Amino acid sequence: MPVLDDKVAIVTGSARGIGRATAELLAEHGAKVLINDLDGDVAEQSASEIDGETIVFAGDLTKDGVCDQLVQKVIDEWGKVDILVNNAGYTLDAPIHKMSDEWFQRMLDIHSIVPFRMCRAVAPHMREPAKQEREAGTEVFRKIVNVSSISGTMGNAGQANYSSGKSAVVGLTKTLAKEWGQFKINVNAVAFGFIETRLTAAKSDENVAEIGGEKVQLGIPEQLRSMGAMMIPIGRPGTPQEAAGGVFFLCSPWSNFVHGQVLNITGGQFTGMTT
Repeated sequence: MPVLDDKVAIVTGSARGIGRATAELLAEHGAKVLINDLDGDVAEQSASEIDGETIVFAGDLTKDGVCDQLVQKVIDEWGKVDILVNNAGYTLDAPIHKMSDEWFQRMLDIHSIVPFRMCRAVAPHMREPAKQEREAGTEVFRKIVNVSSISGTMGNAGQANYSSGKSAVVGLTKTLAKEWGQFKINVNAVAFGFIETRLTAAKSDENVAEIGGEKVQLGIPEQLRSMGAMMIPIGRPGTPQEAAGGVFFLCSPWSNFVHGQVLNITGGQFTGMTT
């Protein structure tokens, strides 16, 4: 029997990159997975290419009520939620003296407020079954994995907004672990280092995303990319599949006694990209 057989998982930001690799791995091991992205067409294509049972929810999770709508779609379709991976996010980089209030707030919105709202939305669907199981004397573990970054744990020049949002995720994770451990809901985080995705690709005219009707430049300067690789003891950036492996562990039964932790998935890198 697959290790996640009959489990229901939500992976936000899962049409591309680490999110898609995570959704594929969860589905491969038996989970039913909701695929979410801003771009509905890309989300539909990704869902159709994943070998397993999937549904799609396209929408901007930073908008009021959208997180609740996403969770309700899962409940309407499958009746429960066992796993939540808060992965959705992007970057808006600038030195702090040139950063606008809007850019700072947008990073807080997607990287800390959205995970908070997603956790709140799944709360009744994870806590209430757990209360019944506790009364019956049984243990059923459910999983929440929040995605942070070494930018959030160590800071990174040019990313005061992103680093602040990702740091807040760590506080959210550790607090929820204290609140929800009694319900056998494992709450952990991963802190990614240099993983090859659109966010860490070289800046170019082609590497852009449309968010809220605005084209956002993704990627990092090539000089920083080469410096980043030199700071990784493994000697190279990670792949989305390697990043997803750590998330999968925290979603699996092997992590039932891992709680309130931040798992660094960095290839051994223990500094920020530039320090």
